[in-house]
Amino acid sequence: MLFNSFEFLIFFPIVTALYFLLPHRFRWFMLLIASVIFYMAFIPWYILILLITILIDYSAGIFIERSGGKKKKTLLVVSIISTCTVLFVFKYFNFFGTNLNVLSNFIGWNYSIGTLKLILPIGLSFHTFQSLSYVIEVYRGHQKAEYHFGIYALYVMFYPQLVAGPIERPQNLLHQFYEKHDFDYKRVTDGLKLMLWGLFKKIVIADRLAVFVSQVYNNPTGFEGISLITATVFFAFQIYCDFSGYSDIGIGAAQVMGFKLMDNFKRPYFSKSISEFWKRWHISLSTWFRDYFYFSIGGNRVSIPRWYFNLFATFLLSGFWHGANWTFIFWGALHGFYLIFGIMTSKIRTAIAGSIYIDRFPAIYKLVRVSLTFILVSFAWIFFRVNNISDAFYIITHLHIGVIRFTINLFSNLTAPSSGKLAPFLLGQHREEFFIAIVALGFMEFVHSIQRHGSIRHMLSGRPIWFRWSIYYILIFAILFFGVFSKTPFIYFQF
Repeated sequence: MLFNSFEFLIFFPIVTALYFLLPHRFRWFMLLIASVIFYMAFIPWYILILLITILIDYSAGIFIERSGGKKKKTLLVVSIISTCTVLFVFKYFNFFGTNLNVLSNFIGWNYSIGTLKLILPIGLSFHTFQSLSYVIEVYRGHQKAEYHFGIYALYVMFYPQLVAGPIERPQNLLHQFYEKHDFDYKRVTDGLKLMLWGLFKKIVIADRLAVFVSQVYNNPTGFEGISLITATVFFAFQIYCDFSGYSDIGIGAAQVMGFKLMDNFKRPYFSKSISEFWKRWHISLSTWFRDYFYFSIGGNRVSIPRWYFNLFATFLLSGFWHGANWTFIFWGALHGFYLIFGIMTSKIRTAIAGSIYIDRFPAIYKLVRVSLTFILVSFAWIFFRVNNISDAFYIITHLHIGVIRFTINLFSNLTAPSSGKLAPFLLGQHREEFFIAIVALGFMEFVHSIQRHGSIRHMLSGRPIWFRWSIYYILIFAILFFGVFSKTPFIYFQF
């Protein structure tokens, strides 16, 4: 079920009302049934795949807690392999099979591997990682095994974050299903405000920008220069608004019922470095890889060459997690390179900043760093969005073409009343659609700039009621009149 669908508009108030009306002892069961219905709205029989991973890791948690020594470690390994096998079959089998077939043909082997005609279950990577975090934390002694099968199943299937995160840790979420959450007006309204903001980012910004981006990235050879740059920048904001919008709706829906989920985004495009970007972007995934993979292979507590290897391997794996395609592997590798290069050149860059005295002007220095980080991140998004590697290299090698020509003719394009279009920017769309997108983006960034000083929801609570409700009505009317109601799936559903 999509958060941006009419079905969810009915589903959410019914489930929330039942949650508060039912006695506490029945709430977990109602939430579990609701989560099953939510998930089965996509492809019903895939609930069986989810059930398999739940059974594996529920049993593993109990056996791991009861065991010790080598047996305990063996059980952990068996659990991880079993859970990851399900992920491998549905997500990676065809990728490896296709590439092995190419390799065998290249070296002259008469051998081929068939492909499986399977559809990737929605959000499989997300609930796989959530299940893995549970068994790992039980193994490490940071979490008691959950003996209540229904509560554990709800931990994996909790509908607000089931499909695209945040990827929760058992220490944060499991105990909340045992706690009684009474109706609290302020908490409920705060959750609804966050859901409204997430819906605005998804429907008004992300889905509108998707039209521009798809026009170019589905046929990149038909564009050049400023059009490619515009589509790439638009995709940077599209994927942010799409994914953070999902997180806001999910976190807000959980908050309405009294559950606290972890923050997943903290204004990532205000980052001054790639390292800072990954502390602000998809926080639940980046911390998952940090805690369960990066630290496990030594982190930075090793020699410098090994440290660089650990960083690169982590981001390479992160790219592969996103999708079984070389484009995602390139994207992860590029971010790994960014981080290593940033560490290696840290002292040099600091010295250069000091030599040209730009560090004496903090605001300008910060603007330069934020801009450069955004450019690097946007460049990497090219690999994330393209359909194949050849498209990526076409875009990269044609970004510059036409930029000078467009700059020369910019004034005439902007002022010519007969043109009706800013062709290099509009990408075949209407001028009005372009300006709606720009205004919505400007409004979002204005809100983000305010949020540097604290939660805007808390700031609004101290304002007069007429002012607060004016803002709420503006958002509601913006969604109703300027939203794109095409039930576009969230980008991260494919992972």
